[in-house]
Amino acid sequence: MGCGASKWKDPGSRRQGRPRSVGEMVIFLPGLRVPRTVDFSQSFGDHLDKSIVERLSALRARVVAMSMQESVVALKKPRRGSTTRHGGSGTANLLQALEEYLPVLLGLVKSSELRNKVQFVWANQEDDAEETAMTDAWYEVLSVLHLMAMVCFLQANYLLLPRSYGDGYGPRVSEESRRATVDVFLKAAGYLDCAFHQVLPQIPPEKRRELPVDIVEGNLKALSLQGLGQGVDMQLGLAIDNPKATLAVKRRLACEMIKYWQQIKDSIPELPLTDGWGKKHTLFVKWKYAEAKASAYYFHGLILDEGDTEKSDEMAISSLQASEEFLKESKKASEAFHSTPPTSRISIPFGTTKYLLDRIPRDTISKLQDNQHLYTQEGTSNTGISRMITPPPPLPDFPLALNPEEYELPQLDPLWKKEANN
Repeated sequence: MGCGASKWKDPGSRRQGRPRSVGEMVIFLPGLRVPRTVDFSQSFGDHLDKSIVERLSALRARVVAMSMQESVVALKKPRRGSTTRHGGSGTANLLQALEEYLPVLLGLVKSSELRNKVQFVWANQEDDAEETAMTDAWYEVLSVLHLMAMVCFLQANYLLLPRSYGDGYGPRVSEESRRATVDVFLKAAGYLDCAFHQVLPQIPPEKRRELPVDIVEGNLKALSLQGLGQGVDMQLGLAIDNPKATLAVKRRLACEMIKYWQQIKDSIPELPLTDGWGKKHTLFVKWKYAEAKASAYYFHGLILDEGDTEKSDEMAISSLQASEEFLKESKKASEAFHSTPPTSRISIPFGTTKYLLDRIPRDTISKLQDNQHLYTQEGTSNTGISRMITPPPPLPDFPLALNPEEYELPQLDPLWKKEANN
């Protein structure tokens, strides 16, 4: 293949490693891109010390084996009973294997002679092509960072699956798990931010055009923002459960969520919609964007309701009605997301979602009933209650507070210093 890139797609078969169903899915991740086996000894021959070749081979073989195993079992069969503080033990081990591989791998990108000697092949998930091969060690680094981020998303999904605690209450997602996922989301965003700013620019433009959609600029940015947006979602859910958190704090977090999901919509590339993950990804963004709007307009309406004027009452009603409409939109998008192949099961609602489903319909109807005297009947709901047909008031604008956890590429493995001395 020389120094270029190649893609392969078998039009006559179902994609390998793509399940028809993925169990309960709270966090979207398009499966795991799995690396294919590479023969370093054949590629380098006498160009590289045997100890480095053996170390590279051993570390990458471990990553290949573990990522293949995790991709098969990860989303098909969530292991609630075997999760650690940061999710499944298999994902923790895979993340450690990737972190140990990077310092040795980075030695290849430091040498112009070694950088383009190995053809790295990775299986795709969202791209039309089943595999993408590229003779550039920076492509391998980019793929490793993306996989590290997806493993974090997988850990977050494990943490957010409802569990039984044997205390007489039904399955639920604990406060500890929700707090832990904020750190996991920021970690994932940090890996992707590093991939976007430090690694992607190292790949020549002509090769960048050959990258699979899974790891193109727009998708890396969108997935990083998804980590931040879902981190804020967890913070909002925790604030909702905290009696000391004010409505102003909850509204601010909800408005920040809107901005994150708007940026995701603006960043996400055009995804293939005929082969599962791309369509599912698009529906997930639609679902969470609508849910963010529902929460923001709901808390905005409650704050406006604290006013004592007829105008504030009208704006509060309009905001609550908007929140109800966006909640309906988010429920439809959620159902479409879960029914799109690979199908997934709807998990028990918790946090922000559960609160909105419980409160928005009830509070909207209550506010309408209390204020029927304010307006003539402009529209009637299926409950027979008149509704105001006016646009909702604008939401306040807040700066985004959550940032990715800072991540820098690691230092070279000491083996490379020995190689340089030789």
